[in-house]
Amino acid sequence: MMADNGKFEKMLILAFSDSKKAESGGKQDADDFFEALINPETYTQEYKLKFSESGQGHGTSGKQLKYEYTAPEEISFEFLFDNTGIIDGNPRDSIADDLKKFKQVLVGYQGDAHEPRHFKLVWGENSIFKGRVTELGITYKMFKADGTPIRAMAKVKFKSSIEEQKRAAKENKSSPDLTHIHKVKAGDTLPLLCLRIYGDPRYYLQVADINKLGNFRLLRPGTALRFPPLDKTS
Repeated sequence: MMADNGKFEKMLILAFSDSKKAESGGKQDADDFFEALINPETYTQEYKLKFSESGQGHGTSGKQLKYEYTAPEEISFEFLFDNTGIIDGNPRDSIADDLKKFKQVLVGYQGDAHEPRHFKLVWGENSIFKGRVTELGITYKMFKADGTPIRAMAKVKFKSSIEEQKRAAKENKSSPDLTHIHKVKAGDTLPLLCLRIYGDPRYYLQVADINKLGNFRLLRPGTALRFPPLDKTS
């Protein structure tokens, strides 16, 4: 990829300690980063929908699929490691140090955060993807006579980790056709929550029964309540 100024841009993987920094931060804000030796020739995006099987419809020969949710987007890249100097004119004794750095950035456990990092993939001026690493596989392709690897291909899979508010907006979690889990806050009442979710406060008795509430007027803050689809409460 060539930038507007004619400079050849390499893909960057920027590592951040939390998702909020990854949303808005750039290279100067990253905790660490990895720059591709050469840019990937291809990458793969995957979109998965989750369905559950409902009862067999009248006059049909099989069960119907009922939509539950859309899984976070996934994207896969392959990155080349080479120490022969053919690609960058910089021969090295081994690719071990490059791979160690790569693994440390992508899957290294961060003691302060108690988890691996969040990432932003940047190519030139474009932010391609934000998410977490879920898989890393390394295939060694060329070796010296003593077995030392001199070329390898690393395949990395990322899963989108959009902040929950943005994800909820994308999936329209206010839809009455989806099951909702709501944590009770001070001031919440069951009729008011039913009005907000179903558009009708009269479903409070069914919701109370589903959640086994002895007294629907006494909702304890922090309690998780289930609000199933309307057809399950009719």
